Amino acid sequence: MRILDWTSLSAAGRFTALQRPAQRDVAGTVAAAQAIIDQVRRDGDAALLELTERFDGVRLGALEVTPTEFAAAERALTPVQHTAIETAISTVHAFHAAQVTPPVRVETAPGVLCERISVPVRAVGLYVPAGSAPLPSTAIMLAVPAAIAACPVRIMCTAPTHGGAADPAVLVAARKAGVKRIFKVGGAQAIAAMAYGTASIPKCDKLFGPGNAWVTAAKLLVANDAAGAAADLPAGVSEVMVVADDGARADFVAADLLAQAEHSPDAQALLVTTSAALAQGVATQIELQMRVLSRADILRESVANIRLLIVDTLETAFDVVNDYAPEHLILEIRDARRWLGHVTAAGAVFLGSWSPESMGDYCSGPNHTLPTYGFAKAYSGLSLEDFQKTITVQEISPAGLQGLGPTAQVLAALEGLDAHAAAVTIRLDALRAGVNS
Repeated sequence: MRILDWTSLSAAGRFTALQRPAQRDVAGTVAAAQAIIDQVRRDGDAALLELTERFDGVRLGALEVTPTEFAAAERALTPVQHTAIETAISTVHAFHAAQVTPPVRVETAPGVLCERISVPVRAVGLYVPAGSAPLPSTAIMLAVPAAIAACPVRIMCTAPTHGGAADPAVLVAARKAGVKRIFKVGGAQAIAAMAYGTASIPKCDKLFGPGNAWVTAAKLLVANDAAGAAADLPAGVSEVMVVADDGARADFVAADLLAQAEHSPDAQALLVTTSAALAQGVATQIELQMRVLSRADILRESVANIRLLIVDTLETAFDVVNDYAPEHLILEIRDARRWLGHVTAAGAVFLGSWSPESMGDYCSGPNHTLPTYGFAKAYSGLSLEDFQKTITVQEISPAGLQGLGPTAQVLAALEGLDAHAAAVTIRLDALRAGVNS
């Protein structure tokens, strides 16, 4: 953990301060992910079983979760835990259901009717990480919009525990949110299986969900293969950036940074502040709060990636924000909403001291599957429309063709595409000859 004066850093120093740990060996990660994809495509279920034993330390007899396992998962959770899952499903459903849009229907010219309709993606594969911690919240975030969109095929993959079962909270959350088929496969091998299909796992048209660097690399690789599957967005290792002024509480800021740092050793948490005193206070609070947290082994590694950056003004702070493009951005500053217009690159924004990012992770409503690695400059977080496709429809009446057809003829001639022009001309000639059907 380092406190750095942003104004005194060179361009190279600033680049290093903002470099994500997970991106330090991109070539090696991509090569490893490609090798796993190739093995799964070649050997199917046998590869999945072998890779699960190698990476997860468990030998499975079957990949798909059975009704008996679902029933055991239901019994493993307390009534309070069931209620919490149901509450989170309700809030996430409310936010995503509000995103349903009616069809667009416009007469762009007399007799020329144009429409846009939404249809669900036919088969979706939902990936729920289960490395150092199970993530039932991710099961909710993926399964709820898939259900609202009414995707006909919805399957889920998540890594097994050392006992050979999937995490019970993940199973319960997924079932309550409408997913009936779940497979005990994790990592890049799960992405490959859902992208290309195996004897057990159906091939999907689009894949969803966050993951580690290998999972993210695998999603990008299969999305670039016409035989593979589309990917939602580059959602990788978790990251947070907090912008704070001298009115922020050091204990709040430290807690927000640690909440992301506990995800994995290569998670990243950054503070950008106008107050050197706050930066020092946050550093002290991080050391104090770490002592009572259960994931100390992970934190000892990930805290080394924390950077506390001191800037001269809030305007400079937002320049840093938009250059880094964080997955999560917390604004612990006075009149936080007034500064929202300065944000052009962030996956999700949390305004004010009473909006911890953890609420967005679990139950406030918006999706927590967000772009990482700086992709928030061009990508949005997951939403209902990611589970849908839009199709345009055009219906032109005889009068509409007569009115607008000559425009198409002229443009086709400009492009030298006479067959395009002929498709219009033959119809206009028919209308002139008295044919109207």
